[in-house]
Amino acid sequence: MARYIGPKSRISRRFGEAIFGPDKVLSKKNYAPGQHGNNRRKKTSEYGLMLAEKQKAKYTYGVLERQFRNLFEKASKKSGVTGEILLQFLEARLDNVVFRLGIAPTRAAARQLVSHKHITVDGQVVNIPSYSVQPGQIVAVREKSKSLEVIDAALAGFNHSKYSWIEWDENVKGGKFLHMPERADIPENIKEQMIVELYSK
Repeated sequence: MARYIGPKSRISRRFGEAIFGPDKVLSKKNYAPGQHGNNRRKKTSEYGLMLAEKQKAKYTYGVLERQFRNLFEKASKKSGVTGEILLQFLEARLDNVVFRLGIAPTRAAARQLVSHKHITVDGQVVNIPSYSVQPGQIVAVREKSKSLEVIDAALAGFNHSKYSWIEWDENVKGGKFLHMPERADIPENIKEQMIVELYSK
């Protein structure tokens, strides 16, 4: 399946929460999309709940099924809590780090900035959104791109102390990825244990 490019409000309504950021449509229509969305009373099975949790994580981070499964398999081979490690891998994606730094207002916008070669890692241009940022690396805006209005607009009023695992540096218009975040520091409302159980079936 290709990357979803349809209405984001429709997806948010399916999960009942604004997974792509503030959503006016969701506040007005807080029920499932479709002709009968407001009348559905069907009880979801345990498998359905686990599948929905995986889909929510995929949509939240903008990852396709094969990428997601590969990350899960990589996480399952590491020692520790598999679900937490999976989320850490997702958080370490370059497009997500750009989003967390406030350089872009959404992950989709961050992905576009990376793809269009506006972002550097340790001074080198990287245009692969799925690139895994390692602790100690510096993610910044490319010198030629520092005057872009879209970046200035995103950074205006952004609280750079929101995430303890990233250190902002105004001089480079970027920040250092200090360490992998703890689960308690990741704000996404994802029940990662349900994803682990789904893939373990």
